[in-house]
Amino acid sequence: MQLRDDRTEEQRRTHHVVWMATDRFLSGWGGAKDGPSYAGWACRPEDTYECERWVRNRGDMQRVREVCSDYRPPRGPGDCHIYVWRGRGE
Repeated sequence: MQLRDDRTEEQRRTHHVVWMATDRFLSGWGGAKDGPSYAGWACRPEDTYECERWVRNRGDMQRVREVCSDYRPPRGPGDCHIYVWRGRGE
């Protein structure tokens, strides 16, 4: 599984809460051909409630969960992308 993490080294220290979800629309094709597509948003600890709520309210995400900052997806086909959460309307 391919992992892309958009955080800088500094953001890895400041944005260490990651809300991960399975993207039900992108799973199975494109970069996630024959596998799941995971999307995660890394935020600062003080933003965790707002970030979690934002991810849970997206219609395309399922199985929302908090993962450790150094998360590594399972082996096999698929795609995992960690974005930096910057607030509502991202």
